[in-house]
Amino acid sequence: MDSHEKSLFCARLACDKKAENLVILELKGLSALADYFIICGGTSDRHVQAIASHIEISLKEKGFLALGIEGIREGKWVLLDYDDVIIHVFQEKERMFYDLESLWTECSRIPFLEAGEQ
Repeated sequence: MDSHEKSLFCARLACDKKAENLVILELKGLSALADYFIICGGTSDRHVQAIASHIEISLKEKGFLALGIEGIREGKWVLLDYDDVIIHVFQEKERMFYDLESLWTECSRIPFLEAGEQ
């Protein structure tokens, strides 16, 4: 699975747990941090934790181990680092405060349709 496929797989996993306002940013050629950022939201500590845990468990089943996971205990902002794909799961207040989408405006947004959308 290449980084693009992995980013789409992670986006689907987030949507499995009803993640909100999901955005995929392509960082290739712009940053050495990762190829893709996934940014999405949860409505509560538990919701954020559930989204992040589902992604972590599902990727582990596929043989991908996180390089690092931050914030899972608090559930306000969880960062899952999979080297070429980094997933950010925020509660709305934290997402607005850190505003990662504005920091990475030069990045391309990768179209992603949730299951059932046309």
